This record gives sequence, structure tokens and C-alpha cells, in this order.
Amino acid sequence: MSASPFTKTVATGSDMKKVAVATIIGTTIEWYDFFLYANAAGLVFATLFFQPAGPQAAVLLSFATVGVSFLFRPLGAFLAGHFGDRVGRKAMLVWTLVLMGGATTLIGVLPTYAQVGILAPILLVALRILQGLSTGGEWGGAVLMAVEHAPEGRRGRMGAFPQMGVPLGMLLASGVLALMTGVISPGDAFLEWGWRIPFLLSFVLIVVGFIVRRTVDESPVFTEMAVKRERTRMPIVQLFRKHWLLVILAALTFAGNNAAGYMTTGGFLQNYATTPVDEGGFVGMDRTPVLLAVSASALVWLLFTWIGGALSDRIGRRNTYILGWIVFLITVWLLFPFVNTGNAWLFFVGIALFTIGNGLTYGPQAAYFTELFPAAIRYSGVSIAYAIGAILGGAFAPLISTWLVQETGTSWAVAWYIAGVMVVAFVATLVLRDRTNVPLGMSADREDDSPIYGTSRG
Repeated sequence: MSASPFTKTVATGSDMKKVAVATIIGTTIEWYDFFLYANAAGLVFATLFFQPAGPQAAVLLSFATVGVSFLFRPLGAFLAGHFGDRVGRKAMLVWTLVLMGGATTLIGVLPTYAQVGILAPILLVALRILQGLSTGGEWGGAVLMAVEHAPEGRRGRMGAFPQMGVPLGMLLASGVLALMTGVISPGDAFLEWGWRIPFLLSFVLIVVGFIVRRTVDESPVFTEMAVKRERTRMPIVQLFRKHWLLVILAALTFAGNNAAGYMTTGGFLQNYATTPVDEGGFVGMDRTPVLLAVSASALVWLLFTWIGGALSDRIGRRNTYILGWIVFLITVWLLFPFVNTGNAWLFFVGIALFTIGNGLTYGPQAAYFTELFPAAIRYSGVSIAYAIGAILGGAFAPLISTWLVQETGTSWAVAWYIAGVMVVAFVATLVLRDRTNVPLGMSADREDDSPIYGTSRG
């Protein structure tokens, strides 16, 4: 049992376990919903909602809807950040979960283009926008609940729990889809009705997540802010007036991770690997082995996300990031040679190697971002930096990658594109100081304690 240095509350081992369970379950459900859409966009949405545009254009439009939600993440981050810094982290976590689950469940009952025409893709995009709003606010609340509850020296490990919910969400989404395509509704049955079942399953998962998240106590840092009545009236204004450069640099660090991650989570590799050769594809694999390989690679991502968080407690957030970028820049050149073999096992090896760097740069991110921003505007800061980084990195990575393959006829163009984004993120990481284990309370914020080399807080 350890007393918080910022409040009079006491964090017990039981409290820590409850926070860890609540953040990982809630985040897993949230990202199951998000990745389920991305996988379906790569596998069936082009046919069901955009087929009149023609095969290649339909795929581009389908991936464009994946990116559209990212454009609304900043709005979700603004809203959740404002109220998260004003009324608390816990309330925002509950509401973002309900919003995501409701939108995902409704996608499962949408009519297709063949049934209602142009109204079908319009409704699909509208629900995807709601998913984007939810995602923009959910991540910041989840990581702050985890990290602000953690004792010094364990923030990386506690922060890794909500981060691990992302590969678990991908594992769950890919696994359920593989079950549908391979066992329950193979072949045409998946296009006719099977794709709907995973979306409808979200309703059950949201009920579970809602119950779990309601049981968690408010963050001790926010409790201190409430007791001292030191909450900022307009945290967004203060964030951009004093910390705009920090937001940009933090966003760029995440952009590299997100662009790389969306090779699989955004559905690009699933589409690239399963498009038949006679329809312009290069690999022509069956859906089920591809989905199983992606599911298995999520386990590797999960493992290295935990390793990345724990390692950052030992060697620092910045050093762990740098190690991750080096691994990424090596494995990006191995990815497509393995994928292009068309062999399911080698496909798995390629994406599994690629996820090692993904985990090393994603595991420490919760603690890394939390330690960068002052307490009074922390929810706004981490959420908006995350949302902007997602737009710069992952929003249109599947669309850009698909277009590059169509225009150049080679996957090497995609490798160069991803490597370029990673280099930018690597440079942004070098500009930021390592702030591992800095105090997180209100009294710890000092004007001369800037996370950016050569600048002050003010």
C-alpha cells in the first residue's frame, strides 16, 4: 500500500488491480469496435456499400471511410479533454464507451447499397464519424486513469494495460471475423449476413465494459485538482496558448507508430493479401488464413506492448522509443517480402516481426504522454496530441498505401512511405526530453521544467 504524493488518498494493491482490469477491458472493447470496422472495410464494405464505383475505386472509398473517422477524433478529444479536465476522467470513460458501442451495433443492422442505394454509404459514414468522436476522447481518459493511479517506478507497466487493450481489440476483432468466415458463415454467407454478427456482438461487450468502468475510483490527480479547486476553466485555450509546440511534437511521435500499425489494424494488408490476382491483386490468399495470421500477430504485438511499458520503467520512455524506431526501420523492409510469398506462415512471420517495433513504441506511450503535460490540462493535452498524431499517421495510411500499390505496381512504395513517417517520428522523439517518473500533481508543474529541449513551460 502506497500513499499518493499528490493527495491524501491511499492506493492499495486491490485498487491498482481494479484500475488495470477496468482500463484493459474497456479499451479492448472500444478497439474491438474500431478495428472490426477497419477489417470489414478491407474485406466486405467495398462490395456491400460502394460496388457501383467499380472494383478499385470501391476499395479506395471503403478505406476512405476508415480515414474519415480520424478527422473527427480531434473534436472528440476537444470535448472529452475539456470535460475530463473539468468534471473528471471517469465520467468521460463511461460515455465514450457507450457512444462507440452504440455506433458499432447500429452498423450491424445497416441496409446495404443494393437495398437502399446511396443512403447506405451515407449512414455508414455517419456511424463511423461517431466511432471517431468516441475514440478521440476514450484513449486519454483510459491512460490517465491508469498512469495517475500508478506509483512512481511502475507508471510504464500500469500505462501498458490500456495500451494492451489495442492489440487485444485487434485480436478479438480478427478472431471473430475468422470464426465467421471459416466456420459459421463461409463463402457467400459471410457477405449475405455473417459480417453483421461481430458488429451486433458489440452490444453485449459494451454492457460488460460499462459495468466494469463504473466501479473504478476517480484519478487521484483529478481528486487533488477538485479539492484545491484548481481546475482550468478553458483547458483547451491554455493548452494551445502555452504548449502548442509540445502538442505537435507529441503528435509526430505517435504518427510514426500509427501509420505503421494501420498496415494491419486499418485493413490494408488484409485487402492486399486477399484480393484475387485476376482482380488486380498480387497475392490472392484466402480470407480465413489471413485473418488468423493477423490474430496471431496481435499476440506478438500484445507481448511487446507489455515489454515496452515495463522496459520504459527501467531504461526510460525516450530510450525505449528510440529502440522501437530502430526495430521498426529494420523490419519495414522485411514485411512485404514475407507477405508477397502468399504463404500463410510466412505472412504471419512478416507481420509479427513488424509488430515488435509497434509494441516498443506503443507500450510506453501512456506514461510518456502523461508525463509530458501539466496536470490541469493533461486530459486535453494527451487526447489532442493523440488525435492529431492519428490523423497525420494512420487516418489515411490504408488509402495512401492502396493508391501507391495501384499507381506503382509494387509494395516497395508503401515501405518507403511508412519508413519516411517513422523517420519524422524518430526526430520528434529526439527533440523531447525524457521525463520518466517526474511528479504528476499540480504542485509539480514549474515554468522552467519544459519537456522540449531549449524551451521553458511558458
